[in-house]
Amino acid sequence: MDTLCLPIRSVEVFGVAVPLVGPGFRNAYIVKKAQKSAIVRLVAEDGSVGLGNIDPSPGYSVETIEQSLRALREQLAVAVQGQDAGNPHRILQRMDQTLAGHLDAKAAIEMACIDLISRRLGIPVHQYLGGKLVDEVCFNAWIGIVPPDEAAVEARKWFDRGFRSAKIKVGGGIEADRDRVRAVREAVGADMALRADANAGYSVEDSIALGRLLEPLEMQLLEQPVAAEDLEGMARVRQAIGIPVMADESITDHVSLVAVIRANCADIVKLKVMKQGGFLGCRRMLETATAAGMKVVIGHGFGLGINTVAEIMLACTSTQVLEGLECVGPLKTSDDIVTRKLDLSSGRIAVPDGPGLGVTLDDNKVKQYHFDA
Repeated sequence: MDTLCLPIRSVEVFGVAVPLVGPGFRNAYIVKKAQKSAIVRLVAEDGSVGLGNIDPSPGYSVETIEQSLRALREQLAVAVQGQDAGNPHRILQRMDQTLAGHLDAKAAIEMACIDLISRRLGIPVHQYLGGKLVDEVCFNAWIGIVPPDEAAVEARKWFDRGFRSAKIKVGGGIEADRDRVRAVREAVGADMALRADANAGYSVEDSIALGRLLEPLEMQLLEQPVAAEDLEGMARVRQAIGIPVMADESITDHVSLVAVIRANCADIVKLKVMKQGGFLGCRRMLETATAAGMKVVIGHGFGLGINTVAEIMLACTSTQVLEGLECVGPLKTSDDIVTRKLDLSSGRIAVPDGPGLGVTLDDNKVKQYHFDA
């Protein structure tokens, strides 16, 4: 049988800004009212199409959306022109030779390549990645930095819709954090897994104090309590509290994951297809974390439809991924750039089984939400 070769004929890059629902979302970094994202559409010489999508967020992503769009348009798209989309390893090698860093931007092209070849083969992306082990995925609700009574009402609404895990943002005062989390626990009872996310906002001492305040509330995890680079400090927090600690901002590439493992500073790590440079790098990091005895949380909270499905496709290939995916962007956006917006409203969906990522770009929506970086 001849090797399948899919030379890239064209690379289209779009910037979009999709409004978020309500007044926006507050975390430790900003109040966010729109999701500014990059979309990549690859077309091979035989007409096969692949889609990629990245959704950078201030405070989380190394590069801004403007930097990612420039890298895609001015360097990476040119570098992969004419290359074989069916060989993502070569594509990644070519991009690395062209430009250092910019894992988000590279992920958009690698994602599009894997979508393209999977569509061409008539298989879902999860089969390309080795096959799914989970037929249905559940999603994680979220509660912002709001007063305790408001947090309790929000939590109960999520619970009544079918969600069985939730992330509660913390920051700005450990007693206020404790009161917010306690109000949520009282509102939902023992049947909802609760995660607290500090977004690297506390000192080691305050993180330990917060952890001890939260211990009676039966937390599933405390996410990134200290600065991303302070692995020694995070190890001290982990040793001092009775709540599993998850590293998020501390994790970028494979080297950073190994550093977290060596520092013995986390029980759980958070991975994102975009942040880790694409499906293949993220899958390797998932296996490394598994080999180190760690559980994994998957998901970027503000992803558009393409990136959201990408993380679902990856997450379903491992039983080490905790229930409660955090790729819940379609719940936060008022619209999307795919023809059928994902419905995550019940807190769970069946894993898609269509060819590739199984989504179609809506060109009219791309034009409507055009963002010129």
